[in-house]
Amino acid sequence: MIPLDIFHQNMDNKSIETPLEAWLTFLSDDRPEKIIELITEYPEFKAMYETLYQMCQNIEKVMGMFSEELRILDRNTVKYMVEEQQQENDALRAEKNELQMQVEKQSVQIKQQSAQIEQQNNTILTLNQRLASLEQKIDSLEKN
Repeated sequence: MIPLDIFHQNMDNKSIETPLEAWLTFLSDDRPEKIIELITEYPEFKAMYETLYQMCQNIEKVMGMFSEELRILDRNTVKYMVEEQQQENDALRAEKNELQMQVEKQSVQIKQQSAQIEQQNNTILTLNQRLASLEQKIDSLEKN
């Protein structure tokens, strides 16, 4: 890859010597003196400059090209935004599913702990009943 701006700076005081330099000049330079130098050294570029000149003369066609490019750019932007939104939605769904799994695990734990509490309450109730029974026996023995 060749950055055209750097090439353009390097060619400021140099003449065009190779076909690669000719192509890069064609792509990066619009100064009349460079265009004349390029066409003089490489006449095959004259037809391309004429085509560009003719296209620039027809403003409607040029604007149509820009309009078409903008339409394509808009379509691609919308497509990119939809894809980005879909990725975000997928990530949120995955996070939601993970949170649901955590809630389900915690719900199971709560049910288990509730069962343990119920069992302990039953044990306490039984022990309280036995204690009351023993206290009655003690009271009856003390009275006798």
